Amino acid sequence: MALTSIAILPLTTGKIEGVNVVILARHGRKHSIYPTGVNYRANIYALKKEGCTHILATTAVGSLRAEIKPGDFIFIDQFLDFTKHRALTFHEKKVVHTPMAEPFCKDLRSLLVSSAKELKHRYHGKGTVVTIEGPRFSSKAESHMFRLLGADVINMSIAPEASLANEAGLFYAAIALSTDYDSWKQDEEPVSWEAIKIVFDENVKHVTGLLINVLKKIKDQ
Repeated sequence: MALTSIAILPLTTGKIEGVNVVILARHGRKHSIYPTGVNYRANIYALKKEGCTHILATTAVGSLRAEIKPGDFIFIDQFLDFTKHRALTFHEKKVVHTPMAEPFCKDLRSLLVSSAKELKHRYHGKGTVVTIEGPRFSSKAESHMFRLLGADVINMSIAPEASLANEAGLFYAAIALSTDYDSWKQDEEPVSWEAIKIVFDENVKHVTGLLINVLKKIKDQ
């Protein structure tokens, strides 16, 4: 993979549960990079160059289904890409058609599901995420449209991150945490950053515990 310009975020390396890990904050350590401004290609390139083989991505999502409640985990298995302004491929000098029928690693998703079950978290074993540009949230009309299209949750970062990871030959899975009901639910306040942060902060220890549990399973394989 060759990139004409690279702006790579700092990487944190170490071991967790005996597993070599690399931590990358896609929005910067102080959440200073807005979603469309993230250099997804550079991030995936950096992880690949560092020797990573698996990616466990975390993401806050809005729920487009009544049964997916704030605080629930969703281990997504499909995406709809509604982004418009992002670099979508590493292959700019030749055409490479990458299969994308199953963009999320089934084995990693299985480990996430078993870990969530052990830790007694509320979770959904699969789901479709729609990714939009950021930083603005959906209008009500958009939120209803995404429901009609079959999306279960919505966020601003999974695409093209997942497809780029596939192009790079990395096993990719996502831990999605539902924080709100986007803009479609009439008996709920429309999504706001303040509400998202409250729910995410309340559940960050659950996200961390889930990651550690999965790393133990990866180590034992």
